[in-house]
Amino acid sequence: MTSQKLKDLLNKAIAREIQVAVQYMWQHVQVAGPEHFAVTGELKNIAITEMKHAEKIAERLWYLGGVPTTKPAPIDVGGELLAMVDNDIKAEIEAMVLYKEIEKVAEDEGDVTTRFIFEEILEDEEEHHDFFTSLKEGRKKK
Repeated sequence: MTSQKLKDLLNKAIAREIQVAVQYMWQHVQVAGPEHFAVTGELKNIAITEMKHAEKIAERLWYLGGVPTTKPAPIDVGGELLAMVDNDIKAEIEAMVLYKEIEKVAEDEGDVTTRFIFEEILEDEEEHHDFFTSLKEGRKKK
């Protein structure tokens, strides 16, 4: 039987995934200047990946008897590219911390499937974090 704690954590993860899907998509639309062509496609791809994460987590939560949230965590698009990237790095770090907690709770409850789902999602989040931190480092060197 799945605990309420795990269901709550899954809903928190869904809210976060919806948040960043919107955040990254709006950044993809709004980023301007020479950086636009260098980052817009990747922002769009990451936004789509995050929406797929939200769907996967929602399906799992529904299967476990929970009701997926439709409300995103607070969205912070940012202004210029560096502010956007700072927001994105923060969001990815928060995700990695949350998803490691979900993995632990799922493991403690014997829910191997949820743990496995979050191992896969965590791998994507680490790649997103790497993209954003690399982008920030590249901007600092200019």
